[in-house]
Amino acid sequence: MKNRIQFIFFLLASITSCQSNTPVFSGDGAFAHLIAQCDFGPRNPGSVGHQKALDYFIQNFTPLADTVFTQPFTEMMPRTKQKVNMNNVVARFNPLAKKQIMISAHWDTRPWGDRSLSIMRKDQPILGANDGASGVAILLELAKVLHDHPQKIGVNLVLFDAEDYGSTGDSWSYCKGSQYFANNLPIPFPSYAINLDMVGDANLEIYIERFSYKQNPELVLDLWGLAEELKLSGFKKMAYHSIFDDHVPLYEIAGIPAVDIIDFDYPDEKTNYHHTYNDLVENCSPESLWQVGTLMVHHIYNQQ
Repeated sequence: MKNRIQFIFFLLASITSCQSNTPVFSGDGAFAHLIAQCDFGPRNPGSVGHQKALDYFIQNFTPLADTVFTQPFTEMMPRTKQKVNMNNVVARFNPLAKKQIMISAHWDTRPWGDRSLSIMRKDQPILGANDGASGVAILLELAKVLHDHPQKIGVNLVLFDAEDYGSTGDSWSYCKGSQYFANNLPIPFPSYAINLDMVGDANLEIYIERFSYKQNPELVLDLWGLAEELKLSGFKKMAYHSIFDDHVPLYEIAGIPAVDIIDFDYPDEKTNYHHTYNDLVENCSPESLWQVGTLMVHHIYNQQ
């Protein structure tokens, strides 16, 4: 009986130890990064805000990551036909580890509010608090966690440029940064990729995206199952939209089994802020960033 009690105490202590070894993700810290990006204004390629944001990313990643570099490329804007210089940003942690994964987000914002109800403003760039700043905000805060708490696996944080400047109806005119990345891999081939997009919605409802399940069903079930264990209420364990996002070029071009974590109904099925001038800071939430960031931290630090 005594041995049995001691064994139970040992199990409880082990569980507590495992839980305490998982770092805490700060939703407030991530939200501060979201606000900072929006303070630069729209970050559409070629704009002043675009350059300021790039400088901000480098300044934040450099003291934290083992390696930080940009992957420059040039693209022609679909409406103006002007060539614009663009950059993917890569921050690597534990680059010598045998297992390498990547977590990505796009950092550019839509040059046109083409889904806005205001005809007079449809040609003006949007602020992109959720669609652009939210996924990046999580990666910037995650960099601090990875720096302060060394992990067993290699983690590559990748910011894609030129995701959101394509033409409606032509899927492959979007996601130019991830297409370039997939065609010119600047890191060792990762075991898989997790892409974060539109994850700051104050009314968070993240369903399983269908291309993701097709590309990497095991990872999808693992992530949504973990979210359920952690009681992260924003994650809904059922399939919904099929969305062409950065995870598709990663898989179709490079063969990286990638998953997209995205809340596409922003803020809900009846109201739309996506690609409109209502994509503002006040429609995002630190709690939503905390949920997604917490899932990423637990996923990384629960690796065997």
